[in-house]
Amino acid sequence: MLAIRTRRRKAVVLATAAVLAGLTAPSLTASPATATTTTATANTATTNTDYDDTYYKDAIGKTGASLKSSLHTIISDQTKLSYSAVWDALKATDEDPDNSGNVILLYSGASRSKSLNGGDTGDWNREHVWAKSHGDFGTSTGPGTDIHHLRPSDVRVNSVRGNKDFDNGGSAVSGGGGSLTDSDSFEPRDAVKGDVARMIFYMAVRYEGGDGFADLEVNGQVGNGSNPYIGKLSVLKAWNDEDPPDAFEEHRNQVVYDDYQHNRNPFIDHPEWVESIW
Repeated sequence: MLAIRTRRRKAVVLATAAVLAGLTAPSLTASPATATTTTATANTATTNTDYDDTYYKDAIGKTGASLKSSLHTIISDQTKLSYSAVWDALKATDEDPDNSGNVILLYSGASRSKSLNGGDTGDWNREHVWAKSHGDFGTSTGPGTDIHHLRPSDVRVNSVRGNKDFDNGGSAVSGGGGSLTDSDSFEPRDAVKGDVARMIFYMAVRYEGGDGFADLEVNGQVGNGSNPYIGKLSVLKAWNDEDPPDAFEEHRNQVVYDDYQHNRNPFIDHPEWVESIW
């Protein structure tokens, strides 16, 4: 599956680049089940996924608040996990494709044994990319256990990130794979900037305050504390553009959908929807 999605993503990038350059886009070759086409308008590529005629059928063609509302309804139909069940789920969703006994850690990019899950130095733990204090949802079933934004992270690096908002700049995080931090923000390594952004946008659409939890929203600042907001919107949008979904992220989305929550992160399937909503 990873190889297929990698070839598909490369084809999309090549086709989009040709269109934006004013050239004739090369033909995309794929089997009917994985065919992908692109159209370019105002520097935005629109990706048609395998799920447009089924899972996303009520959202296709919409924009802005209407699109956000439709996506909220679609992705709210999910199976919820307990916090203890998240351990085993992450061992599957974030498995190292080159070593089935390991997981890939989000911020550092390190490959670490699945058995080293815990809270000690050298272990990996469950990182809430949307910090659980931003909305005070803790680890209760719901946003606190939603594996679309829970990722394996080195215990120490996770502690450095804490509940900081996301922004550019700062000093290098030791063992952080190129991540940076300062007093009020965290910048992940380049290879997962888009992943982080799309997880944040997913949470802002999925949790709208109607199910007993806070209405989570992305805003234009850092230092949001315990408010149900995470920034910085302009930076997260840029990261979404600069780091498009790769094979690992797409495969992860599929595993969450097929085997665990049975809902998808729409911004992995359609990154251009970020600009349409925000």
